[in-house]
Amino acid sequence: MSTVEIKKVTSKKDLKKFIEFHYDLYEGNLYDVPNLYSDNFNTLSKDKNAAFDFCEAEYYLAYKDGKLVGRVAAIINHKANERWNVHSVRFGWIDFIDDYDVSAALLKAVENYGKQKGMNEIVGPLGFTDMDPEGMLTWGFDKLGTMATIYNYPYYPQHIEHIEGFEKDNDYVEFYMEVPETIPEKYLKVADMVEKRYNLHIRKLTMKDIFIRGYGRKIFELINATYDDLYGFSQLSDRQIDQYVKMYLPLADLDLVTVIEDGNNNDKIAGFGVTIPSLSRALQKCHRGRLFPFGWWHVLRAVKFHKTEGVDLLLLGVLPEYRSKGANALLFADLIPRYQKYGFKWGETQVEMEDNNGVQSQWGPLNPVNHKRRRCYKKDI
Repeated sequence: MSTVEIKKVTSKKDLKKFIEFHYDLYEGNLYDVPNLYSDNFNTLSKDKNAAFDFCEAEYYLAYKDGKLVGRVAAIINHKANERWNVHSVRFGWIDFIDDYDVSAALLKAVENYGKQKGMNEIVGPLGFTDMDPEGMLTWGFDKLGTMATIYNYPYYPQHIEHIEGFEKDNDYVEFYMEVPETIPEKYLKVADMVEKRYNLHIRKLTMKDIFIRGYGRKIFELINATYDDLYGFSQLSDRQIDQYVKMYLPLADLDLVTVIEDGNNNDKIAGFGVTIPSLSRALQKCHRGRLFPFGWWHVLRAVKFHKTEGVDLLLLGVLPEYRSKGANALLFADLIPRYQKYGFKWGETQVEMEDNNGVQSQWGPLNPVNHKRRRCYKKDI
């Protein structure tokens, strides 16, 4: 019987193999949305990703009969461990062929790394922070993936659950909604009410607002405030915030970004909605995650010319003190007409904790369909 050999990533050449393995394993898959190679490289490079200010990690490759058959990242987020009072090692970027020996060997490598570092549990799939994809797909394998989430083959969760000790730690849900022909009456009424009663109003941003007036930083600072109680969350550092502002917001279509301000409180930001044209089909056309020679054109057509049928509801948040006031209705009242103008046919949420009823209730007037589920697993070590 062939044995599985685990090798640690120790060079840029190894890291390239680590990244490229996903493209090999999912080549031609109809539902997988591969990340850009450059984004993967920057996230996984210890000298480029600001998360390494409070994280440490090692990456492993699995070989069988001399062939690369799997990969996994072992990550310790010290800030999250302190926030949640745990000693967890995370596994992420996990991919493997349909071979139980391979998946077991990869997770054993993460487990051993965690033990060496004094950890007592392994959890995942998780990235360095909530800005990375998280959760293993357990239902909805015949649905197109998104840029911000993980797609995996149906055998993945079967392998995890086959290993003794792994159990559910957290489940996520995702929703699909058709863009309505008219704005639901409930959103219009609530939006009108909160504007008049609480003096909340919509602000549309310019690039000068984001980079000169500091609204880019304000949005990510609000993420820290609104996401703080979510599963496994760790506060974004100042350096991370600067990194994300420079990385993502220059490419944003600001017509699809909405901010709520409180006119009674010096125009304090009360909520935000960052939505983007779906890049799923465009990224599938970027050969092996490369923008060149032709991938850039497909991405540009989606981002700038809206040549895509869907919109991803990427980041939405409202401060706790404004949620009961119905502030989120302002976001939808502003954004839905813009989706209609661009001809978007559907929208898709990102991952939401299955028991986060407050977030899920806001989609009600849009007749949401729960079309995907995913899971984070945990095992004591």
